[in-house]
Amino acid sequence: MKSKGGGLVQDTYIKTEKHGAVYQITIDRPKANAINVDMSLELYHAFMDFHQDNAMKAAVITGSGEKFFSAGWDLKSEEPIDADYGPGGFAGLTEVYHVQKPIIAAVNGMAVGGGFELALACDIIVAADHAEFFLPEAMVGIIPDAGGVLRLPKYLPQKLAMDMMLTGRRLSAEEGLHHGLLKNVTSFDELLPEAYRIAEQLTKSAPLSIAAIKEVVQYTAHLPVEEGFALMRSGELETYQKMLQSEDAIEGSKAFSVAS
Repeated sequence: MKSKGGGLVQDTYIKTEKHGAVYQITIDRPKANAINVDMSLELYHAFMDFHQDNAMKAAVITGSGEKFFSAGWDLKSEEPIDADYGPGGFAGLTEVYHVQKPIIAAVNGMAVGGGFELALACDIIVAADHAEFFLPEAMVGIIPDAGGVLRLPKYLPQKLAMDMMLTGRRLSAEEGLHHGLLKNVTSFDELLPEAYRIAEQLTKSAPLSIAAIKEVVQYTAHLPVEEGFALMRSGELETYQKMLQSEDAIEGSKAFSVAS
């Protein structure tokens, strides 16, 4: 079933909806919202639809039900470990670097393996109070190579990240909040309203400013501060340069000057 004009779009494994300037993606594959190649491709196309739709300013991705955000890789699919998940990588987002609009993960339950890696690829994470995050890959003879091994040590204390990856240790929502991985923890019923409150707040920021922030963070996260400044001042960051020359930047600076 597909509908146009901003309503519900139902693919095989996901649902997409457009509410004002907010694009919602729901992983809808009972019982565990596990991810296979076909779902990865569906997710990639949804993220690209969000990216290309100028009316959409922020996205929210969540899972159906209360138990799983996503159980990650579908172990029952019989797909090879090194399957081609398409241009977006596993879950359609983990290897996408050019979406210049904010994406919020609203984690409604367990985020396991690749499901956790999908959440890590988002800009902001909020979670229901019963949610848990863990990477069990080492226990089944693989590693979390859909971004977990690369991103988690950047977002959590390294020793904690290593413990999680080496042992499969579970991180509670409250622990994730304590360590700054999550923006907020809510009841299950309040999860989507909270994600939408954040999304609506984001829609009030200048789109080019958000895009420039994402660009600068992406290209400087691995650099010392001095080298990060040098890259920003080099003129090589296209979106940052566009932001500096934009009407929003010029008019905003004037307004700030008058107000002060």
